[in-house]
Amino acid sequence: MARRGKLRIYLGAAPGVGKTYAMLSEAHRRAERGTDIVVALVEHHDRPRTRTLLHGLEQVPRREVRHREATFTEMDTDAVLRRAPRVALVDELAHTNVPGGRNAKRWQDIDELLDAGIDVVSTVNIQHLESLGDVVESITGVRQRETVPDEVVRRADQIELVDMAPEALRRRMAHGNIYAPDKVDAALAHYFRPGNLTALRELALLWTADRVDAYLQQYRNEHGIRSTWHARERIVVGLTGGPEGSTLIRRAARMAAKGSGGEILAVYISRADGLTSASPRELAAQRTLVEQLGGTFHHVIGDDVPGALLDFARGVNANQIVLGSSRRKSWQYIFGPGVGATVARESGSIDVHIVTHAEVAKGRGLPVARSARLGRSRTISGWLIGLAGPLLLTWALSEPSPGAEFASDVLLFLSFTVFAALVGGLWPGLVSATVGSVLLNYYFARPTNQWKVAEGHNIVAIVVFFAIAVAVATVVDRSARRTHQAARLRAESETLTLLAGSVLRGDDTLGALLERARETFGMETAALLERDLDRRKWACVGSVSVNGGVKPVNTPDDADVDVPIGEHTMLALSGRVLPAEDRRVLTAFAAHAAAILDRQRLKDEAGRAHKLAEGNRIRTALLAAVSHDLRTPLAAIKASVSSLRSDDVAWSDEDEADLLESIEQGADRLDQLVGNLLDMSRLQTGTVEPLLREIDLDEVVPHALGGLPDAHVVELDIPEWLPFAAADPGLLERSVANVVENAVKYSPPGTPVLVRADALGDQVQVRVVDRGPGVPDSEKDRIFEPFQRHGDTPRGNGVGLGLAVARGFVEAMHGTLDAEDTPGGGLTMVITLPRARQTERKAAHAPGARSR
Repeated sequence: MARRGKLRIYLGAAPGVGKTYAMLSEAHRRAERGTDIVVALVEHHDRPRTRTLLHGLEQVPRREVRHREATFTEMDTDAVLRRAPRVALVDELAHTNVPGGRNAKRWQDIDELLDAGIDVVSTVNIQHLESLGDVVESITGVRQRETVPDEVVRRADQIELVDMAPEALRRRMAHGNIYAPDKVDAALAHYFRPGNLTALRELALLWTADRVDAYLQQYRNEHGIRSTWHARERIVVGLTGGPEGSTLIRRAARMAAKGSGGEILAVYISRADGLTSASPRELAAQRTLVEQLGGTFHHVIGDDVPGALLDFARGVNANQIVLGSSRRKSWQYIFGPGVGATVARESGSIDVHIVTHAEVAKGRGLPVARSARLGRSRTISGWLIGLAGPLLLTWALSEPSPGAEFASDVLLFLSFTVFAALVGGLWPGLVSATVGSVLLNYYFARPTNQWKVAEGHNIVAIVVFFAIAVAVATVVDRSARRTHQAARLRAESETLTLLAGSVLRGDDTLGALLERARETFGMETAALLERDLDRRKWACVGSVSVNGGVKPVNTPDDADVDVPIGEHTMLALSGRVLPAEDRRVLTAFAAHAAAILDRQRLKDEAGRAHKLAEGNRIRTALLAAVSHDLRTPLAAIKASVSSLRSDDVAWSDEDEADLLESIEQGADRLDQLVGNLLDMSRLQTGTVEPLLREIDLDEVVPHALGGLPDAHVVELDIPEWLPFAAADPGLLERSVANVVENAVKYSPPGTPVLVRADALGDQVQVRVVDRGPGVPDSEKDRIFEPFQRHGDTPRGNGVGLGLAVARGFVEAMHGTLDAEDTPGGGLTMVITLPRARQTERKAAHAPGARSR
C-alpha cells in the first residue's frame, strides 16, 4: 500500500499573524537540507516580506478558471500530482474553490495530494474551524463563509500555533503590513479591535492546548503507559455523598491554586445495583460547589469502589487523589481496610491525600427507612387481606380432612400473604405471614388442633412459608419507597432546574423569585421579611399573593411556613403547612432571595457612593476651573476696557480695533466655558432628556461646523445612501462641534480634518480623523473625563469639558464616543449612534467628499 503523506498546519488567531511567513521560512530550511519542495499555491497578498520569501522556491503554475465573465486562478492539483514533489506548500486550507473544479474545497485537493504520498504544509485561522463558527460570529459580528471541518485539522500530523499579541498585530495593521492603506482604518475599527483579537487568541490557545492534551493521551495509550505523567496538576476528589464532601472539594481547590493550570475533577462512584447511602441533596450541593470553583463533576458506576476510582484517576492522567477519613466505626474495620487504605496501597505514582473532617468515625449506614407511600386505600386493603384472608381460608379448608395435603395448604396461605404484601406493603405482609404460620401450625400440621408439629418436613414448610412471605413484603416495601423517593427527587430536580434557569436568564428580581416560590409550593402568599434591629419588629421587603384579596404576610406569626435566612431575614409563606421534606427545596429559594436582596442593596449603595464621589470631584474641579480659567478671559476683558477708557493714551484706530477684538475673543471664550459648565452640570444632575427622532446626518453635521475659523479646512464625506440615525439633532450638533473643535485644535496648520459617516449593521457612525500628535492607549479614556487636558496644552485653551460633554450627550442618545489611533499618526473620534427603525435607505449614489 502506498505511503500517505503527512499534513502540517500553521494555525493562527487572525489574518496577519505570520502563518504564511512561517510556512515559507520552513520551506527554505527544508530546501537547504535538500528536500524536494514546491509551492503549489501561496497567497502573498502583496505583502513585501512574504513576496520576498517566494524567491528561490519552485512554484507550480496555477490554472485559470472562468466564472461569471471573470478569470480566477486556483491550484493546479493535476500539475502538482504530475510533479510529485516530496513536500508541497498549499496556503489557506479553508479556501472555497471557484465553481467548475472537481473539488469544492481546497482541503479536498490537499487530501488528494496526501493520498498520493506528498507531504503538505498548509495554513488556517482559528475562525475558519466549523465548530467555532457561532462563537466567532458572537465575538466579531462576522459570519465566516469559508470553513473547514474540525476533523480535517485534527487529523494533521503536526499543528504549530503562530501567535502574536493583539497590540503587535494592530501595529502591523496600522503600518500597512497586512491590508492596503484604504482598508486599514475600517479593519482596525471593526474586526481588528483589541477585544476581538484577544478573544480569538484565547480560542486558538485553548484549541491548541486541547490538541496537545489529546496527542499526549494518544501517545500514552499507544505505548501502554499507565503511570501518571505530571504535565499539570490534576486532582481527583473522591466523593461519597456524605457531608464531608464540601470540605474535600475546598481542600482540593486550595491545592490546585498553588500552581498554575491546576484542574479539579470530583467523582462519585455508585454501585451498579443503585443501592447507596449517598444523599442526593448533598451530591447536588457538592456538584454546584465544584463547578463554582472551576472543576468538573463526574458520576461513575462500579462495584469495586477503589478500583473504579483508580481507573478513573489514571484515565484522566491525574497525579493527586483527595479522600476523606473514613466515617466507619472501629468495629466496622473487621469487614476490610476501607476505600482510603486500599486506594493508598494501590495508587502507584499517584499521591493520595487523606483529609480529616468533622464526620470521622461517626458511623456510616443506610438512611432510616420511612413508611412506603402506597396510599391510604391500598394500606387498608392490604390489612384486610392480610388478616381476613388467612381466617377465611382456614374456614374454607376446615371441612376436608385437615393436614391431608399440607403442601397445598401452605401454597394457598402463601398466595394470600403475597397478595397482602403486594397491596399493603411491609406490615400487612408480615402480619399475614405471622397469622398464616399460626393457623397452619394449629389446624393443618399433624397433630391438628395442637401447637405441636409431628413431621419435620412440615416444620420446614412453615419456616420457608414465613421466610418467603417476609422477603416478598420487604421487597414490595423497598420498591414502593424507592419509587416515592425517585418521584420526589425528580420533582425537586425539576424545581431546582427551573430556579437555576431563571438565574441564567437574568430573571433575578425579588418579585419574580417570590412568585415562582409561591407557584411551586401552591401557596397563597410569599414574602421576604427582615427584622428592624432598632425597632425590633419585622418588616416586609417584598411580597406576592395569588390575588389582591389575600392578606399579606407581615410577621412570621402570620405565616404557615417560614425559613430563616441568617439572623435577621426570613422567607415566609402562607396557605398550607408544608411537610418537612419540602423545606429542602424551599431553603434554596430562600438563599437565592437573600442573595438578590443583598445584591440590590450593594448595587444601590455603590451607585450612591459613586454619585457622591463624582459630585465631590466635579465640585472640586469646577472651583479650580472657575478660579483660574474664567479669570483669564475676564482679566483680558478688564485690561482692554481699562485701556480704552484711559485718558492718558491716545489710541489709534488700529489699536482700538485690537483691543475691541481682544474683548470680543474673551467674551466668546467666556460664553463657551459657561456653556460647557452648564452642559456638564445638566449631565451630572441627569436633566438631559434627548428627543430622539429620525435625522439625516447630512442635515445636522454641516451645521456643527459653522463656528469654526475659516482658516481651518474640514473635509466632509457623508454618503447619500447613508440610513437615518436615531438621535436628538441639537445634542448631536453640539457633540460633533466639540469633537471637531478638539480635532482642529490639535491638527497641524494646513492639515485638513476629515469628518466621515458610515453604516455598520444596525448602527451609524461619524468618524472625525485628525493628523495630530495622537493619544497613548493609557490616556484614551481619561481625555473624556471632565476638566482633563492632554499633553502640554496651555490652561488658557479651555477647562477640558468639550469631550466630556460630547460623550455625555452621545451616551444620552444611547450611542458611544470612543477614541482610536489614526493609521499613520493622529487620533480618530468615533461617534456611534443607533440606526433609526423602519426607515428606507436613500437612493444609492457614489459617495463624494465635500470640503468646507
